Amino acid sequence: MAKIIRLTFNPLRENTYIVYDDTKECVIIDPGCQLQKEKDTLKQYISDLGLKPQAVLNTHCHFDHVFGNNFICDEYGIEPWAHEGDLLNIKRFAAGASLFGISADPPKAPTSFLKDGMRFRFGQSELKVIHTPGHSPGSVCFYSENDKWLVAGDTLFAGNIGRTDLPGGDFDTIKQSLKRLTQLPNETVVYPGHDTDTTIGKEKLYNPFLNEED
Repeated sequence: MAKIIRLTFNPLRENTYIVYDDTKECVIIDPGCQLQKEKDTLKQYISDLGLKPQAVLNTHCHFDHVFGNNFICDEYGIEPWAHEGDLLNIKRFAAGASLFGISADPPKAPTSFLKDGMRFRFGQSELKVIHTPGHSPGSVCFYSENDKWLVAGDTLFAGNIGRTDLPGGDFDTIKQSLKRLTQLPNETVVYPGHDTDTTIGKEKLYNPFLNEED
């Protein structure tokens, strides 16, 4: 059974997730830790639980989701993984952060890429990669079939969806991505990139973007 811990970092209140199992191997999804105290908090959780980080996984590469990539990768000698479609957002890191008055070093570009349908394995756990473009070209979700939960990045929120007015975003594309997510079991818990948890079933009932006519 994969366990998941949520930590919320940086001015945009981004959700960072630590996923681990009984082997103590773990992955860090979207390390958004910007300030040193945030990096220390993430490191402390890893230390207190005796975890062994295996990789950084990015749902997408907007600046608020990759602030901590370099720190985590350097600290634990691991590599970042992302979808190749989001390499452009790595290049736009400084420009995006500057819009919010934030200055930070850009993360290094991933050399290992996530692909739709691949299964990322660590310890005794497995996360299925679901490519869900629309918020950004390389947006992905990570689905734990055994545990019935989904880390959705900025594709799906409680009662809302990711914005599509940023470079590379597209409303019609994200609607197609959302259709894929509605095929998951209703009881699937959704862990979004911002704000609170929800379920696929609840969003199918109450999220207006999942109930729009085409």
